[in-house]
Amino acid sequence: MAIFNPFHALMPRPEQVAAVAAVPYDVVNSEEAAALAEGNPLSFLRVSRPEIELPAGTDLYSDAVYAKARENFKRLIAAAPLENDPEANLYVYSLKMGGRTQTGVAGAASAADYDADIIKKHEKTRRDKEDDRARHVMELRNHTGPVFLTHRSVPEIDAVIREIKQEKPYFSFVAADGIEHKLWKAGVERSRKLSALYADKVPFFYIADGHHRAASASRAAAKCRAANPNHTGKEDYNFFLAVAFPADELKILAYNRAVHDLNGMNSAQFTERLKEKFTIEPAVSPEPAKGGTFCMYLDGKWSLLTPKFDIAGLGVIERLDVSILQDNVLGPLLGIDDPRTSKRIDFIGGIRGTKELERLVREGKAVVAFSMYPTTVPQLMDIADAGQIMPPKSTWFEPKLRDGLVTHAF
Repeated sequence: MAIFNPFHALMPRPEQVAAVAAVPYDVVNSEEAAALAEGNPLSFLRVSRPEIELPAGTDLYSDAVYAKARENFKRLIAAAPLENDPEANLYVYSLKMGGRTQTGVAGAASAADYDADIIKKHEKTRRDKEDDRARHVMELRNHTGPVFLTHRSVPEIDAVIREIKQEKPYFSFVAADGIEHKLWKAGVERSRKLSALYADKVPFFYIADGHHRAASASRAAAKCRAANPNHTGKEDYNFFLAVAFPADELKILAYNRAVHDLNGMNSAQFTERLKEKFTIEPAVSPEPAKGGTFCMYLDGKWSLLTPKFDIAGLGVIERLDVSILQDNVLGPLLGIDDPRTSKRIDFIGGIRGTKELERLVREGKAVVAFSMYPTTVPQLMDIADAGQIMPPKSTWFEPKLRDGLVTHAF
């Protein structure tokens, strides 16, 4: 069963949390991070994306970048300040975006559980990204960005969370993007109760987002373990920062596709090839109303694509919408055989909406765009349970967890 422990979080004071909190390091590039942190010396982006304080063009994996991260973290601890919670807590964390709220629990997940697939994966990781985060973690001796976990709902856990949410939060703020963040300390007794419930009622966690953070935490734990002749398994380095949400609290947004060219075809030729496997009709909406269908933006208009073939008989991976599009359109017709490496396709998070797809085509940055129906959380879990890997860019979770609210030192 899953281990999820209370820990002594390093965290800002309530009056400074809005200034410290930052979007995850991997959803912005260097230029975007610099713009978000401009004028704010307390922004956690100065720790997670330290290159923004170095000369333009600095190698992101150079010694100077990690040294700057270490320097900035030390400075932030003193300036914010960031303070250690004197009590080992679990932390209830809610995010409200529009009219929807999702609530999870921040705690210390087990690197051993990750290694043993008690924390299940659905995505391949890249070695260079693992190397980067593993070094970042070791330089700071701190897990600064949470891994986003989910699990099947447990009524007893939900009840404790509801009780805690009746109380005044430790902090509450609305970020610049309009998302409201609240965090409560569970308290020592309720933290122990929640931890015991996870151990008793949650057989598996599933990584929703943060595969590279989790992989780097495992590597950091292994390195620390090898260097400690008196290793017991209880040291802080054996655990990493995570926020666990019940699956029914989450919503996955679409991950749309925009393709730069038609692989040597004109629009009419491409459309005729599409008709071999899809019916094509004018779209009522630029977003598909159900899984297994797609909306296509081509020549200034939206069309609805519906497969002529049976989807129900396909395998758990093959019947994903992203797989159907890849296996029947992007690969065989448009020549995008490996979407992980192809420079001819862009992936657009659903948070940007279909207007962004129209803009890319209108400005000539793409020729055709596809609006997708979102992958579901049950599909994610089914694939992880089967020990399989989802196609790239299958899920886009919103809202994003903020860095800097709580961090896990080791």
